[in-house]
Amino acid sequence: MATFGILVSGGPAPGINSVIGAAAILARRNGDRIVGIRRGFAGLMAGSIDDARDLHIAEVSRIHLLGGSVLQTSRANPTRDPEDLARVVGSLQTLGVDHLITIGGDDTCYSARCVAEEAAGRIRVAHVPKTIDNDLPLPPGIPTFGFETAREEAARILSHLMEDARTTGRWFVVVVMGRSAGHLALGAARAAGTTLALLAEDHPTGSIGLGPVARTIEAAIVKRLAHGRPYGVAVVAEGIGERLDPADLEGSAEVPLDEHGHPRLAELPLGRLLVERVRNGLEELKLPTTLVAKDVGYELRSAPPNAFDIAYTRDLGAGAVRCLLDGANAVMITRESDAIVPVPFDQILDARTGRTRVRMVDVESPSYRSARDLQVRLEPADLEAGRTLDLLEGITGRSAKELRERWAGVSDAR
Repeated sequence: MATFGILVSGGPAPGINSVIGAAAILARRNGDRIVGIRRGFAGLMAGSIDDARDLHIAEVSRIHLLGGSVLQTSRANPTRDPEDLARVVGSLQTLGVDHLITIGGDDTCYSARCVAEEAAGRIRVAHVPKTIDNDLPLPPGIPTFGFETAREEAARILSHLMEDARTTGRWFVVVVMGRSAGHLALGAARAAGTTLALLAEDHPTGSIGLGPVARTIEAAIVKRLAHGRPYGVAVVAEGIGERLDPADLEGSAEVPLDEHGHPRLAELPLGRLLVERVRNGLEELKLPTTLVAKDVGYELRSAPPNAFDIAYTRDLGAGAVRCLLDGANAVMITRESDAIVPVPFDQILDARTGRTRVRMVDVESPSYRSARDLQVRLEPADLEAGRTLDLLEGITGRSAKELRERWAGVSDAR
């Protein structure tokens, strides 16, 4: 009889309970034992097994409908201290665990890889990737679980804000969660039909200045005003904050780091900083506009999964059990076409950093181009002689030369 351990680490994502439920049901039906470990690696790192309890079919048979995690989660990082990692493996062996399923994002994937190396075959490890950011290196066209539910929920919120903007004649600057990649911001903006969406991927290299981002929003607002629409929603991917020019943060409170060394972007007032800059720019143009900053992220992470994520994650949970029983070890479980397959950890690592690769938005893809074409932004043609330029000059009281200088580079964006 095999003994499975299953734990959740990192931020919540819709579908976690579906993975837990499916894995527990299949393991039990196979005659195996499965132990749920609460609070991720936290207790195991301390050498404690108090957070572990056996899971039974009766208690997990309907949890696939629930958001959040019945095993809770934590960001405890077992890779920073070799002794912590050794205690994790020792605690799992005390529990009799010889097969471990971890559920989490890129940091948890790295932790799972380290546990597999430390266990040296004594414990087979499979990682089930989850993140609403959709930034793990899965096969093309395959989302991370939780992303589709989060996109649906975010699109609903953005749709409501678009209607509020139209009704009240104001602008919202909405920062949408996504630590590095802009998949969620772009996906939700496309579905809601927001005015524009700004991603870190729009800036291929280097740091990103608040000024150019604010000017892009400003120019879109003025263009909309010139055409008689004094409202809109600008979606800003949170990942821009990770690459902000340090000079733009001088005088601001230092952004704290999480247990894995990443800045807590939720504590960076990116929306407020942008609104302040855009408002100042519009006042220079004598075009006062009501602007509201809003963050969207935490509302999405523990939502009940939609039908897509429920079916997807039940397949992943059952697939993790099957792969481990078939002898797989040190693998990530994913979908490829219609099959659930194990991918060795070594194949998803960034050779430069040794960490899990990050999947960014492909700004050369047809889907990105379609999304970009449907947004309202200042285009190069808008600053050439014609009706739009006449309208821009009229509403701002500035010459074409002044406007071209003011918005230099903005109209040349992708």
